Amino acid sequence: MSASRTLPLTILASLLLFATGLGCKAATPPPAPRLDAPLAAKHGRETAVFAGGCFWGQQAVFERVKGVLDTTAGYAGGSSATATYAQVTTETTGHAESVKVVFDPAKITYGQLLQIFFAVHDPTTLNRQGPDKGTSYRSAIFFSTPEQQKIASAYIAQLDEAKAFPSPIVTQVNALKGFYDAESYHQDYALHNPDDPYIMVCDRPKIATLKAEFPNLYHDYNGK
Repeated sequence: MSASRTLPLTILASLLLFATGLGCKAATPPPAPRLDAPLAAKHGRETAVFAGGCFWGQQAVFERVKGVLDTTAGYAGGSSATATYAQVTTETTGHAESVKVVFDPAKITYGQLLQIFFAVHDPTTLNRQGPDKGTSYRSAIFFSTPEQQKIASAYIAQLDEAKAFPSPIVTQVNALKGFYDAESYHQDYALHNPDDPYIMVCDRPKIATLKAEFPNLYHDYNGK
């Protein structure tokens, strides 16, 4: 575990405003994407991959979204040979801590997932989220289809044009070359460790944002 995740609660609490305050997120829910795929006529399974800081919080959010069928914490952006937590934390692998989101396109659109993604992290800080610093904590969207690339790029342009955030968005939009599952102890970490100071300070507010800003898309999650 990196040092940034083992800080005493008093120190983490002092970073709460930076991690979750108005300077790190839109003052109101980001607007819905103007460009989006319509809900599919038939149920199915599609995959989206997002990186927005520690994967504990990202997974904790998306597993509570209606229409999401499965989530996995893992690594994207680097090679399979370096997809271990010990290596990724050296900040030399090219990997970003990420979450793979498998969703039913008949229940939720890719654009709606993007709207949630931008609501629960700071897309304007380069290689940093809250107390976590480094390229592995960068904001990134890893697209698997040309349609995902088009929707994501158009949405970032829309948000910047609307000045939805106080600073320009630095989120990368990159092709997904591979996703590598994180170690088992990282999966559902926030659910299994609710009293961890890091979870209390950095990740519970993300879940609260989802519930408050997207009540029609929120549901409770009690594990797989």
